[in-house]
Amino acid sequence: MTANDEASMKLLHIDSSILGDASASRHLTKGAVERLRAGNPALEVTYRDVAAAPIAHLTRPADVDPDEDSTRALEEFLAADIVVIGVPMYNFAISSQLKAWVDRILVARRTFAYGPEGVSGLAGGKRIILAVTRGGFYGGETGRAEEYAESYLRAVFAFIGITDIQVLLAEGLLFNPAARDETLTRALASGSFAS
Repeated sequence: MTANDEASMKLLHIDSSILGDASASRHLTKGAVERLRAGNPALEVTYRDVAAAPIAHLTRPADVDPDEDSTRALEEFLAADIVVIGVPMYNFAISSQLKAWVDRILVARRTFAYGPEGVSGLAGGKRIILAVTRGGFYGGETGRAEEYAESYLRAVFAFIGITDIQVLLAEGLLFNPAARDETLTRALASGSFAS
């Protein structure tokens, strides 16, 4: 990578927790973005908080007469080299606000296409960092069967051609609130932040 490549890198930072400053996922995304910027001070960061400024839920296909917010969300995503997403797990899945954002980036002929060979992802070459936070534990066969946040987003990004997906996982946060900071520190330390 040349200095020019590094200087032109763009990062999209998405937060989706409804908990504001008390959010564990926001803590992780902030830490991840800070570490990425420390490695590349010229990194251009775009921030979107889909909880504080929600995108309206779809009422028509996103590629049919898209509204301004749909267009902006898709263009921000397409322009990014790295996407850092805060993913608190609510009731086994992602927040409805984050789902509304996902609906804006899954657009036929822009991020995926159907053809004779099946589906082709058109958004490859990006790096995704998911900051996943869970109140409980979702390891083992039973836990994995009840987890629809990380698994859903892995499927979404694979569908549009993105394979470079890193997960910063902090779970069991409600089982031992006293260990919350330590759990978040471990989750952040598990990441690789070279840009």
